[in-house]
Amino acid sequence: MQLIDSHCHLDRIDLEKEKINFEQLIKNAEQADVQHLLCVAISMDQFPSMFEKAQGYNNVSFSCGVHPLHVGEDKEYTLEQLKTLADQPRVVAIGETGLDYYYSKDSIKEQQASFEHHIDVANQLDKPLIVHTRDARKDTIDILKSNHADKCQGVLHCFTENWEMAKAALDINFYISISGIVTFKNAVELQDVVKKIPLDRLLIETDSPYLAPAPHRGKQNQPAYVKHVAEFIAGLKGVSVEEVAEVTTNNFKQLFKTAQV
Repeated sequence: MQLIDSHCHLDRIDLEKEKINFEQLIKNAEQADVQHLLCVAISMDQFPSMFEKAQGYNNVSFSCGVHPLHVGEDKEYTLEQLKTLADQPRVVAIGETGLDYYYSKDSIKEQQASFEHHIDVANQLDKPLIVHTRDARKDTIDILKSNHADKCQGVLHCFTENWEMAKAALDINFYISISGIVTFKNAVELQDVVKKIPLDRLLIETDSPYLAPAPHRGKQNQPAYVKHVAEFIAGLKGVSVEEVAEVTTNNFKQLFKTAQV
């Protein structure tokens, strides 16, 4: 069985807290059948150090972009600068980008402009988008549609929204990625949504170091734990974990076409 963690932040994991080094972090994942990791950027300023930390591992790919909650924190960057960094071969996606009205209602216009900026780069480079969305269902879908994000495709990561939004994303050829939140006892609505999403449009992720799944809830998350997400989804859908692993791995390869998996 081979799994892929389609969204993690390796540079933000507190290794000292886990009493391991970076190499052991990767080994932990490999021992849990996780064959590939997509390390996701949250800011342009932090991208170089993130890339430097993990570039020596062939089973790690990268994204490049600015998280909506970090819009405005970076030094001024242009579309061409984002495009230059994102055009590197190991960078297989643009983002994470998107909209977050839950934590930040003061920067809505700036978030929307940044989101459109990222979609433009994704279409120019023909690389998929990694989209963060929270409490911004209509605006997220509207911006994706109006900026022709169906051309580059992408994924709504760490999905926690309703079926209507999932369906709208599926209709523009996007994938839906499910994190450890699905294993939480209070995630009943999300569990119902996952049952409806076709398996061939699902990805799995940890979003580590955040949102550790049961039975590790409350602890620091790491890529090895994506196996628990796969197992839980298998139970929801009434299929084997091996089938979830195979299909979500193939989905990852279909979406992130330049990843060396």
